[in-house]
Amino acid sequence: NQSSSQPAAFLLLGLAGLEDLHTWLSIPFCLMYTAALLGNLILLFVIATEQSLHRPMYLFLAMLAVADLVLSSSTVPKALSVFWSLSKEISFHACLTQMFFTHLSFIAESTILLAMAFDRYVAICNPLRYATVFTHAVIAKIGLAAIARSFCVMFPTIFLLQRLPYCGHSVMPHTYCEHMGIARLACADISINIWYGFATTLLSPGVDVVLIGASYVLILRAVFRLSSKDAQRKAVGTCSSHACVILMFYTPAFFSFFTHRFGRNVPHNIHILLANLYVLLPPMLNPIIYTMKNRFLREKVSQVL
Repeated sequence: NQSSSQPAAFLLLGLAGLEDLHTWLSIPFCLMYTAALLGNLILLFVIATEQSLHRPMYLFLAMLAVADLVLSSSTVPKALSVFWSLSKEISFHACLTQMFFTHLSFIAESTILLAMAFDRYVAICNPLRYATVFTHAVIAKIGLAAIARSFCVMFPTIFLLQRLPYCGHSVMPHTYCEHMGIARLACADISINIWYGFATTLLSPGVDVVLIGASYVLILRAVFRLSSKDAQRKAVGTCSSHACVILMFYTPAFFSFFTHRFGRNVPHNIHILLANLYVLLPPMLNPIIYTMKNRFLREKVSQVL
């Protein structure tokens, strides 16, 4: 009976009440998505073809680019389809698939950012051991661990959503499918979904943020012990790009996650815009920030262009 109460499809409304702005909103969305695709694909091409870039920091950047491509491509094309009124429907199983890959790529990206913070910590605080710690085999294992961790966290949500009866509720005021957005359409107790989502947010990206913060505290303490001002400036410059990416990635994401649980007074359209921001802004800006902050990478990208 519960499986029969699942809707055949959901209807995505986008920004409900602001339908007149959908066409205008689609312009920056489309431009940002195009920039994200081009930037990350160029970054991947340069790292793959340039032998001198087959080093840990750049291999982590390549992983980040792949996660960014999956994160943005899982959501933005459907959002543009909704804005352009091409297709607002999405089947129930396609919705679960979109939800799964969106959250999976987010958790994977969070894991990669943690690995990059540890990479900077070892490079600055213990440079003599850097080559022995970050071998190609270790980097491959980190990539596989990021995927395995994301899969283990997100796989149960598929069954948590499939078990719920929806009683014909199929209209979703959103541009894409996310875990709590789907669960709130159910006509049953969703406390398990709420607590599972809350726990996984705290125990995956939440723990990552704490560990990243701890690594940067140790990095800054080591940096300011350096006698050379030039070395201090170089180390701070390297870390500043990572800090910008981390703030840009986690701030709108955590706002969106916690708004689902506690933000009853947050206007729904603001919530939807920020939910789109964390899947669009980091994928667009990450290649720009890392390329502009890294002279060697900037030269290689310029040669390709």
